[in-house]
Amino acid sequence: MKYVKKLFLLLLMILTVSGCGVVSQDKTSSEPAEVKASVANQSADKKILVVYFSRTGEEYGLGNITKGNTAIVAEYIAKKTGADMFEIKPATPYPDAYEPCTEIAKQELESNARPAFAANIDNLAQYDTIFIGYPIWWGAVPRVVMTFLEANDFNGKTIIPFCTHGGSGLAGTEREISDACLNAKVLSGLAIVGKSAQNDFPDVQKNVDAWLNQLGY
Repeated sequence: MKYVKKLFLLLLMILTVSGCGVVSQDKTSSEPAEVKASVANQSADKKILVVYFSRTGEEYGLGNITKGNTAIVAEYIAKKTGADMFEIKPATPYPDAYEPCTEIAKQELESNARPAFAANIDNLAQYDTIFIGYPIWWGAVPRVVMTFLEANDFNGKTIIPFCTHGGSGLAGTEREISDACLNAKVLSGLAIVGKSAQNDFPDVQKNVDAWLNQLGY
């Protein structure tokens, strides 16, 4: 009788331990798959756009350029993030000559002008995250970019600024963009020295890569 009782207890213990093992195995095999699927779906659903304004023609210290400094940076950001692109083009092009262009830019800033742009984007609503690129003109966002920002609805969207400059950095332009897009989330921007886009693109790539990595891209 004692032998039968011991055998029964032994069998009960084996079944109990085996049962726990099965439950544990099912748990560890199913949960990570669900988490990974959720993360993958979130990434797939996110739509990204790179909007930029850039200028060609005579550039200080560079001569005549055929692709704008900001355009070069914008194209690389779009390539790295898989984003769509949209270029802001002024209805009246700025002069190719450097000095006349700076004079017009100064007049627009002093009068807080809103110069027209040639065409608006017609599908902004589908994008969740928008990179906004521009050169720094007289320590500010070019007024034509401000026209674009104020003409569109950025409610609930994430805006990520980037600029090219001659030594000023972002120059407080993140605040300008925040004030123009009150219901958007504006993240920390990136400033690239303009001439490096033309003369030292590997350095631009390194800086953009580090910045995007910090942002989670």
